[in-house]
Amino acid sequence: MATADLNKKPIVADPLAGVNFAQLEHSLRRPRTLMDFLLNALITLMTLSALIPLFSVVWMLALRGGRRLSVAVFTQLPPSALEAGGGFGNAIVGTLLMVGIAVLFTVPIGIMTAIYLAQNHHGKLAGVVRFAAKVLTGFPSILAGVFAYGAIVLATGGYSALAGAIALSILMLPTIVLTSEDAIRMVPSRMKEASIGLGATSTQTVWMVLLPTAIPGILTGVMLAVARAAGETAPLLFTALFSNYWLWVHGHAQLMRPTASLAVLIYNFAGMPFDNQVELAWAAALVLVLLVLAANLIGRSLSSQQNVQ
Repeated sequence: MATADLNKKPIVADPLAGVNFAQLEHSLRRPRTLMDFLLNALITLMTLSALIPLFSVVWMLALRGGRRLSVAVFTQLPPSALEAGGGFGNAIVGTLLMVGIAVLFTVPIGIMTAIYLAQNHHGKLAGVVRFAAKVLTGFPSILAGVFAYGAIVLATGGYSALAGAIALSILMLPTIVLTSEDAIRMVPSRMKEASIGLGATSTQTVWMVLLPTAIPGILTGVMLAVARAAGETAPLLFTALFSNYWLWVHGHAQLMRPTASLAVLIYNFAGMPFDNQVELAWAAALVLVLLVLAANLIGRSLSSQQNVQ
């Protein structure tokens, strides 16, 4: 008899026995369900409304600038007022060159500053530097051009690619500093503690543990800064001005002479009364948007990789 009692399974009460499933049904006749539906519909409508200007701009650029794209626009120089054809190959080269020089200037300084801020998070000097970097994120780009004009153009006696790169580096620096600091601080503390526990110095921990782990986030900040710098016009009007010629002369880059850029070419040609220049401005705008879009997509991809890690 005792054995039979042991073989009986205990009776477990059904946890869903007292649930009224009719009350859980989603019906628009219920006030809460109706409000939820209306808010979701409103959010969807507002999201689509916000996307309309973006897709309208991209569609217009693709429609008006895409028909002028050809190999010639990437390899030829800008045309004169009444000249047909032409291109903006020198403007693409000038944009890439100035942004590249700005990256060489800014990345080492920005990463070193980010390391200091991450390692001395609560220090007074770190707080001042962090506040200054946040203020610089909203710094008007034209003021960066005015500063570079007074500090570089007037000192060297002329407009140049170097002056334009310095103006762009001022705008890129705060983005790189703040994003790199966040990336370094996101490295798990146990990795740092393990490195120190194995006998590594603080310098070895930074160079061999923190930076390699945070490199996707750092590259994300760099690409976002590049995307911003590539589309700036005002700083280059004060520093690099414009040129209708190639930068390379006899195999050497002329960094201390006026330099063409896509943003300034669009600014100059968009107001011309000649159809050829206006069409080139649309094509240059499309190329510039594609370059900025590529930089942003690369940055988002690197950011996604860091989140997965």
